Amino acid sequence: MSSIKVSIVGASGYTGGELLRLLLEHPYVEIGQVTSENHVGEYCYQQHPNLRKRSNLKFSSRQVLEPCDVLFLALPHGESLKQIDHYSQLAERIIDLSADFRLRDASLYHKFYEVEHGSPQWLNKFVYGLPELHREELRTARYVSGVGCNATAANLALYPLVKEGLLDQTQSVIVDIKVGSSEGGATPNPGSHHPARSGVIRTFSAHGHRHTAEVIQEMGLQNVHLTITSVDLIRGALAAVHAFVKEGVTEKDLWKIYRGWAEQEPFIRLVKDRRGIYRVPEPKILAGTNYADVGFEIDPSSRRVVSLAAIDNLMKGAAGTAVQCMNIMCGFEETTALTFSGLHPI
Repeated sequence: MSSIKVSIVGASGYTGGELLRLLLEHPYVEIGQVTSENHVGEYCYQQHPNLRKRSNLKFSSRQVLEPCDVLFLALPHGESLKQIDHYSQLAERIIDLSADFRLRDASLYHKFYEVEHGSPQWLNKFVYGLPELHREELRTARYVSGVGCNATAANLALYPLVKEGLLDQTQSVIVDIKVGSSEGGATPNPGSHHPARSGVIRTFSAHGHRHTAEVIQEMGLQNVHLTITSVDLIRGALAAVHAFVKEGVTEKDLWKIYRGWAEQEPFIRLVKDRRGIYRVPEPKILAGTNYADVGFEIDPSSRRVVSLAAIDNLMKGAAGTAVQCMNIMCGFEETTALTFSGLHPI
């Protein structure tokens, strides 16, 4: 199989570093340029020390970006949409990891991001980049959006229930998500300063989080509410969906649905054990992997279901899923360069 040339715009952040780590291991990828306006001329391993002796690539400016086959955009939110016409002239396929093209409805974008979208004519050109939901569309896509890490955990926890039409939609769906500090990105702020961040369990978005828009769009639910809480963890997100199923749905029904879904999906693992330490999904053991561990519990007397999904927010919630999308778009085996199973203990 012939190789493709891939470049990364905005490669000095956490997501850019994860993209670079994965692509260096990809047998069909030749890395062209990696850009960073703040680190032009520096070796990549100076920002990503885990890549020392793996690559001697240096950061260049995106002002001198050359054509390539696939262009990853790992820029801050609001930057990709300013230059999307230019980037589309440089690459046949684009995967944008920001929030700029995740939503198809410009009014939904305005509601949750509180600004008008700068390039609304591009919104319908992008496929939402979660393979578990849009695999067939990705096969022929030229433009793919990244996914919100919190939205990914929420959507994967909800999807089996929504897909099979099991939810009682007269009831609210509450999604409680615990997240690590890397979700805040590589640029520090007062809230991520170590003395303020260490040891916390801090709810920073009780309602109205931006990623709610992706859950509304992808799950088709209007009565869904996300609460996001920081915990003392670097990588990881755990979504706990609290919902009610329709009358007559049993634990046996849920077992069949969740097990069947996990068996079909290369990166979905069902975790529901009666004994041992790891009886439910846990983000810690997923660090560095593209897996999503899902599980569930049901209270038959009330029809209340708690559906759980754990991910590494930088991988399945960002860079890993982006590479998975690239594999599908380019006709590679979907799991290529993504088979790392994590570490234990860690």
